[in-house]
Amino acid sequence: MRTRHMTTVAGVVAAVLFGAGCGAEGTGAGGFGREAAQEEIRAAVAGAGLPKSELPEPGSVTPTAAPTAERDRIVQRAAACTAAWQYVGPVVEGARGKYDATVAALGKEGWKAGKPFEEKLDDKGGTSVGVTLKKSGWTLFARHHAPTTMAMDMVSFQATEDACMSRFSEREMDLLSGDEGGTKG
Repeated sequence: MRTRHMTTVAGVVAAVLFGAGCGAEGTGAGGFGREAAQEEIRAAVAGAGLPKSELPEPGSVTPTAAPTAERDRIVQRAAACTAAWQYVGPVVEGARGKYDATVAALGKEGWKAGKPFEEKLDDKGGTSVGVTLKKSGWTLFARHHAPTTMAMDMVSFQATEDACMSRFSEREMDLLSGDEGGTKG
């Protein structure tokens, strides 16, 4: 059941972190930690020519010293497990090629790609593509959504440290993904 949550949790954590700017330092196996993962994502994105993200990266701002809601505390803990970059905005010329170049650059840094997926979003040629990459105990979800009906691009590279995320209980994973099992907390 943990696996079904990982993509959702990575997206939710990154979205909350981008919006709230929470974060902490994380160090993974063999010294490859959050900062190293974040730098590799930054470098690959910049090298591919994707636009600058206007969203804060995990760890860049901490709005409150002590979050009060349980979900906020869990999200803050998850920040230590997360490195991410995201663009949501107007259509970017050549975005798909730049996304592919970013994935290729991450591959040159030792990220091993799984099987990519592609699905049609609409009848006008909109697509959603993605691939999961792994490196040194980290899992990175790379996604590009180009819905032509909305005339926008959404590109994201969200990495989580596997051992760090495994410390979350099933209930905490549900809270992170927004699935509270029918209860309100």
